[in-house]
Amino acid sequence: MRRSRLVLFLTALFLTVTAALTGATAAHASAQAAPGPYVALGDSYSSGVGAGSYISSSGDCKRSTKAHPYLWAAANSPSSFSFTACSGARTGDVLSGQLGPLSASTALVSISIGGNDAGFADVMTTCVLQSDSSCLSRIATARAFVDSTLPGRLDGVYTAIRDRAPNAHVVVLGYPRFYRLGATCIGLSETKRKAVNDASDHLNSAIAARARAYGYTFGDVRTTFSGHEICSGDSWLHSVDWLNIGNSYHPKAAGQSGGYLPVLTSAA
Repeated sequence: MRRSRLVLFLTALFLTVTAALTGATAAHASAQAAPGPYVALGDSYSSGVGAGSYISSSGDCKRSTKAHPYLWAAANSPSSFSFTACSGARTGDVLSGQLGPLSASTALVSISIGGNDAGFADVMTTCVLQSDSSCLSRIATARAFVDSTLPGRLDGVYTAIRDRAPNAHVVVLGYPRFYRLGATCIGLSETKRKAVNDASDHLNSAIAARARAYGYTFGDVRTTFSGHEICSGDSWLHSVDWLNIGNSYHPKAAGQSGGYLPVLTSAA
């Protein structure tokens, strides 16, 4: 009799615990499967330039189905997904043309911005076509801009996001280092490569500092791109693409899925 009662008690206890755990797991899975509205802002590193598979309706913005925001939305099924990132965008372009979908219901915002304000394209053009000294001089000018002017421009964007989407979790994504140093590689000199990498680090530091000042999460992609820089032998970044110059120094599809997506996923 005692044994029978013990068996019944343990069986009931097991069923109760199992039901509770199953219910909790199902509730967690449901919450994970249906996050709130997601809005992806920013420049070409967010739109997916260089990854191909562009959405025809995005025109010159070149929003790609292989870009990390699109991949994240496909994997997580947010209640809505607004993709306004655009090739060539600067902070002013975000303010004037990308913030429309933001609202108090927005749950997640991701953004990469600041590289074009700092003159990234002109830096790389100078470093590819001109001497070491010209490259270093142009980078010095860009670094001075990052120190003096860029923080205020970033503040303008981050404040606007907070005003329009006060309840959103905001992930600010940085930029990769572009070159593996110490490798035999045709193209830029080692001096130029190191200076470009250092400039990217400097830009990331400035962006991260302003993002954290707003309580936003900074997504650092330098670790995920490590081992996949230009000159690595398995680069996730385009070098100079003379057949499609717009691809130059942008992530390939592998850079979006392997470099950016894991960082966004972890930070979101």
